[in-house]
Amino acid sequence: MWTLLKDKLAEVIKAVLPLVGLVSVLQIAVVRAPAELFLQFLAGSVLAVFGMLLLFVGIELGILPMGRFVGAEMPKKGSIALILAVAFALAFATTVAEPDVLVLAGQVDAVSGGALSGRAILVLVALGVAVFTALAIGRIVLGGSMRVMLALVYALVVALAFAAPAAITPLAFDAGSVTTGVLSAPVIIALAMGLSSVLAGRSAVSDGFGLLGFASVGPIIVLLLAGIVLS
Repeated sequence: MWTLLKDKLAEVIKAVLPLVGLVSVLQIAVVRAPAELFLQFLAGSVLAVFGMLLLFVGIELGILPMGRFVGAEMPKKGSIALILAVAFALAFATTVAEPDVLVLAGQVDAVSGGALSGRAILVLVALGVAVFTALAIGRIVLGGSMRVMLALVYALVVALAFAAPAAITPLAFDAGSVTTGVLSAPVIIALAMGLSSVLAGRSAVSDGFGLLGFASVGPIIVLLLAGIVLS
């Protein structure tokens, strides 16, 4: 436990230190923000380090092992529908709780003055991730080429981007980028790894990866379609 804490603390500090160093240099040489604001930044950085430490340790100790276990147990039930339903539910639940998605939804609501509901954006993004995660998990069970699936969905994204309103297209692509965060990504990967580990003829490398890229297309397509329908 202590070894894990020390290792994760070192990783978090290495990740945060360049940002703190750069802002400190800018503070001294360029921006010269009020001392109170700069001290708030330093205090916030310390709190962020401890928050990230607890988050990463929690993911390592609980979320990843449980995700792999759930993925490995589902095939024993003998129901593809159950596997897809569990994948859909887990992807939806983790995306709704994903910090990056919550920030995006909140910013959209604030900037648009409520014209674009943050709650609606949150649900649409989570729905897109959930549907495409279930499709990707179904591919692991039934077989098929992830390369072909990725090519098809990205071709669809390009086509929809030209048809959707110009105002919604940037938001749709931003929504796709924020879904693979610190909460949803470990759950989806662990679920796929656990599933592929118990299926004959499956490879953890070829079947366990690619899901995040595929799942992140879901929100883009859902928001583009919503923009086309509502325009």
